[in-house]
Amino acid sequence: MLRRSAVTAGFALALALVATPATAQTGPDDAFAPGKAGPGDTITALYTEAKAMAAKAPAPTPGLVDAMARDLGISADQAKARLVNEAAAAKVEPVLARQLGSAFAGAWVTGATSDLIVATNDSAKVSAILRTGAQAKLVQHSLASLDSAKGALDAKAEGSPKSIASWYVDLQNNRVVVLARDTAEAEAFVEASGAEASLVHVEQTAEEPKPFYDVRGGDAYYMGGRCSVGFSVTKAGSQGGFVTAGHCGDVGTATQGHNRVAQGTFRGSSFPGNDYAWVEVNSNWTPTGVVNAYNSGILPVRGSTQRAVGSSICRAGSTTGYHCGTISQHNTSVTYPEGTITGVTRTTVCAEPGDSGGSYISGDQAQGVTSGGSGNCTSGGTTYHQPVNEILSAYGLTLATSDGGGNPPPPPPPGCSGYEQTLSGTATSSGQNLYGSGFTAASGTHRLCLDGPDGVDFDLYLQKRSGLSWVNVASGTSSGPDETITYNGTSGTYRVRVHAYSGTGAFTVGVTTP
Repeated sequence: MLRRSAVTAGFALALALVATPATAQTGPDDAFAPGKAGPGDTITALYTEAKAMAAKAPAPTPGLVDAMARDLGISADQAKARLVNEAAAAKVEPVLARQLGSAFAGAWVTGATSDLIVATNDSAKVSAILRTGAQAKLVQHSLASLDSAKGALDAKAEGSPKSIASWYVDLQNNRVVVLARDTAEAEAFVEASGAEASLVHVEQTAEEPKPFYDVRGGDAYYMGGRCSVGFSVTKAGSQGGFVTAGHCGDVGTATQGHNRVAQGTFRGSSFPGNDYAWVEVNSNWTPTGVVNAYNSGILPVRGSTQRAVGSSICRAGSTTGYHCGTISQHNTSVTYPEGTITGVTRTTVCAEPGDSGGSYISGDQAQGVTSGGSGNCTSGGTTYHQPVNEILSAYGLTLATSDGGGNPPPPPPPGCSGYEQTLSGTATSSGQNLYGSGFTAASGTHRLCLDGPDGVDFDLYLQKRSGLSWVNVASGTSSGPDETITYNGTSGTYRVRVHAYSGTGAFTVGVTTP
């Protein structure tokens, strides 16, 4: 899985150029030099580079492309382009948010092929956005001010009128939107909340969101009713299990699988306020990193990077099968008869009763579990999902991922033992790049392992010299501290690069060369 592009501090996103010799010693050094970039490492178009890297990721399954083309009204080529651009946008958005700081007003993708737009309320930042390769939009309000207004509404959620369907930050129109069947009640609620009135827009809606109790996401499970597996997870000291909707069961509720065989027990559940839960399965069941997309096949899950507003997203459910749409808004609060749920994502994917708890996935990235919505898959509708990363964090779970064949990837060797050489280094800031010295290698297989500190996200790259430039030829870019790479290459000069995407600390790299 290819996720991110490397970035250093400074909005120009440029790395210093340092000349390196055309030839090098025959083995890697035992230490890394921070920020020691070589010819060809200059990055002036962050988004453009991210798209190029995303295009090298494993090809999407035909079933996914067909479903997107069908439900989004686009061609197969446009669907493939969307997946590349959306993966790149997901990598770039958090970087730009950090760089713009208080001037960041949100980012989203748009059009048939999901072009990235970044908003700012500071005209001086427009040129910096354009230099990354993204489009820029100058708006009046920062994202922080809009989030603050929504936060004021969230603080009064417990007493919100039942006529209010939902409220959310509308990035594209730079405002907070409240959807209500009774607009007078909604306006009174906004005034009582203390939210800045100029930031909030009340709209009439016929939506009446409700949880989907009789559900299925990927595969059905039963607990007196029927719900659905969201995504498989693992947890230290347990058999692992899956995440699903909180309204499907309370802690202690027993479940049966799709085949009515005893399956597991709810170990955590939260509803309302949240709408998430996790079920620990017994030894008869094995969590695997895939989603049952019905007529579109079995889809691999390779991570859980949240996609930007406007991105395509698909949902699997036992009542309606597999359907796609787009992400409308993140961080939405939705009011059901049972109470208000905060922090969910609003989408245009249709669903019906029997679909709750199931999987929302963009490309090969898990997004969330079905909570509820309004409408149906005949006339269309609006649905909400609980983001999967919040569930994983709440219960200390790890997403089960796939190598494309339905099996979790093997973990890296502890401490990167068993390699010919061990390199070491220390990242002192997030976003930092550290480079090993160049080394010559014959044709054959390179094996590399990165062992980083707990709680960080470090990435590992193998680079090969091409003329005056260094080119990434292999990478390990999961959302954790440890990576492994196996690469079969031709003879030449190589080096190792470690990117501290998030977090700091000491690390080691094991290297075996041909």
